Amino acid sequence: MTVTFALLLLIAFRHSIVEPNVETGFERVQAIFGRRLDFDAFRQALDVCLREGHIREPVRLPEGSLQCHWHLELTPKGVEAVRIMLRERGMNADQLLEHLRRTA
Repeated sequence: MTVTFALLLLIAFRHSIVEPNVETGFERVQAIFGRRLDFDAFRQALDVCLREGHIREPVRLPEGSLQCHWHLELTPKGVEAVRIMLRERGMNADQLLEHLRRTA
């Protein structure tokens, strides 16, 4: 599991992210993380999360909307993956996020 992959799961676990597009979603994830991230690594981690069923399709057109929105939302499988990750490391989500900030 890459740091960016773990980071996306943790941030989606702790935060509701709805933005107009992937670029502003990336900026929001960076702001939450508090450090610069590589956009290509972010996109690759999103692809892996989506392909493995850990997140829902990020681009959605909510009923009644005039434009699509970008969401970062875990599936039940993603929630379970985060819980396993936290159990294995013996940390809560905030502690693990802080650990990733220091070591990334």
